[in-house]
Amino acid sequence: MDNEEYTAKHITVLSGLEPVRKRPAMYIGGTGLEGLHHLVWEVMDNAIDEALAGFCNEINITLLPDNMVSVLDNGRGIPVDVHKQTGKSALETVLTTLHAGAKFGSSSYKVSGGLHGVGVSAVNALSSLLKAEVYRDGKIYYQEYSQGAAKGKIKQEGETKLKGTKITFQPDSEIFDNREFNLNTILDHVRQQAYLTKKTKITVVDQRKSDKPVSYTFYFEGGIASYVRHLTKNKQVINAVPIYVEKEIDNVLVEIAIIYTDEYNERLFSFANNIYTTEGGTHVTGFRAALTRAINNYIKNNNLLKNGQELLTGEDMREGLNAVISVKLHQPQFEGQTKTKLGNPEVRNIVEQATDQGLSIYLEEKPTEARKIMDKCLLSFQARQAAKAARETVIRKGALEGMTLPGKLADCTSKKPELSEIYIVEGDSAGGSAKQARDRKFQAILPLRGKILNVERARLDRMLASEEVKALIIALGCGIGEQFNVDKVRYHKIVIMTDADVDGSHIRTLLLTLFYRYFPQIIEKGYLYIAQPPLYAISFGKEKYYAYSEQNKEEIVKKLADKSYSIQRYKGLGEMNPEQLWQTTMDPEERILLKVNVTSAEQADKIFSTLMGDEVLPRRKFIQTRARLVKNLDI
Repeated sequence: MDNEEYTAKHITVLSGLEPVRKRPAMYIGGTGLEGLHHLVWEVMDNAIDEALAGFCNEINITLLPDNMVSVLDNGRGIPVDVHKQTGKSALETVLTTLHAGAKFGSSSYKVSGGLHGVGVSAVNALSSLLKAEVYRDGKIYYQEYSQGAAKGKIKQEGETKLKGTKITFQPDSEIFDNREFNLNTILDHVRQQAYLTKKTKITVVDQRKSDKPVSYTFYFEGGIASYVRHLTKNKQVINAVPIYVEKEIDNVLVEIAIIYTDEYNERLFSFANNIYTTEGGTHVTGFRAALTRAINNYIKNNNLLKNGQELLTGEDMREGLNAVISVKLHQPQFEGQTKTKLGNPEVRNIVEQATDQGLSIYLEEKPTEARKIMDKCLLSFQARQAAKAARETVIRKGALEGMTLPGKLADCTSKKPELSEIYIVEGDSAGGSAKQARDRKFQAILPLRGKILNVERARLDRMLASEEVKALIIALGCGIGEQFNVDKVRYHKIVIMTDADVDGSHIRTLLLTLFYRYFPQIIEKGYLYIAQPPLYAISFGKEKYYAYSEQNKEEIVKKLADKSYSIQRYKGLGEMNPEQLWQTTMDPEERILLKVNVTSAEQADKIFSTLMGDEVLPRRKFIQTRARLVKNLDI
């Protein structure tokens, strides 16, 4: 199209809520299950804002039949009088106009959530039906909408003693293929919000099965102090009473809760206006700086350092640290790839000041707990020194051997990470088959002998003493610990390929623990996969069918009814010849790979700690409560 053909008529102007329906992913992150549930979060955010402002202490979320959800709060109720700028009621303005709402001013809400500022209007745009009910001034007002447009004017019926707002909506089938809400996803989010909004009761009721409605209520008097206790449940804690800081400085409310455990990993969850800041930000930077300074000051003032010993680093103080950081401010600035990194520069100094003061007071007032924490940090310092020496040995070894690892790593010829794959294979037998089956241009094979070290129960220095772990680190090429750099990883597809038996599952779990604890960025980048070798080969004459699940097997057998066939159960990769292994498990055109992702870091952390940690009772309980769900257990 040349300049003469390209005129003003080619410019499309979308009005009202049309942009939301045209490009929903821009407003709610996508039209899959994550985006579907984001609708609930947006409506819930309005209720949370009322709670944060001190006008609401009860929120009810109800899952209804026909994929409908209602969110009710006992706040002030959205105003229903006419808005001067739009000529419509304030209720209709909020529901039909992007970036309209009290949170954009400065007088109604001191702080507010809602990550993108599109709020309930985006929910309205993406709903086939939405009904807003307002209980205000002793009266009931309501208005109905469809796909973002009002179906009529606001109406008033009856009187009430209630106050607040109730939004009931049904996601539009034109936008969402799957409209079934997941109860556990909603419960996890609601539980987190209840911790962050202390003294607010949030109830979730599932009425989708009318004969069996289920209700869950969350209420936490202690707020994030209760949250950090929840995070360390079933763990060996060092300070039984959480370090809790609550301070308001320059209109920024800072809340911090800390518990140390005897574990080796850090668990830090940070929030700004109840939004989970997965990439951290200035509040996390301020917290870490103050933590390092306060603990070093205590160690120096109490003469806990040996002569000539250097000061501790932040890394020494983060081992076993479980912390929740929550800041609430009027105008949060979010940045980063996913817009979940707090960027307000002034927040760093505020959080640093609050943490420094609160932590110093705690350490002085509780000398017994303080000394236990210091001992933990000093032990971590000693382990870091040992790990540093071990890590340097690993790096030197990798450099000397040119990353070839003769006898272990069969590397690919491609040097482009985006085109390269590495299969981490269980045992020499399967490794031999995989090496013969692979396409050496882009597929590398690393066989591991036996079960690797359980890194959940080991510090970095002991971990680096394991030959199998060391081989894996050198093969990946991205370093570990302080030297880790995800941009240097040599393969953008890292595939765990183990046998389909109990030992294979255990080895896979050990490897997943290693990646989750020490290479989380590899998971976040989407580089980690699990291979899906077939469970069965079903032979009929000269034809062979592969089944990747029990259901898949039953479907194939059903098709072959009244015919003579044989079934072979594969328990080990070594049972397949190279041609079969390529055809079923390694051929990019035919294989099935499961991408590993972490939808809930808190839940994932809990599962890894339960299954791989030192505490036996939680693991036993986990196994006992799920034993009946296990099928085809190999003993």
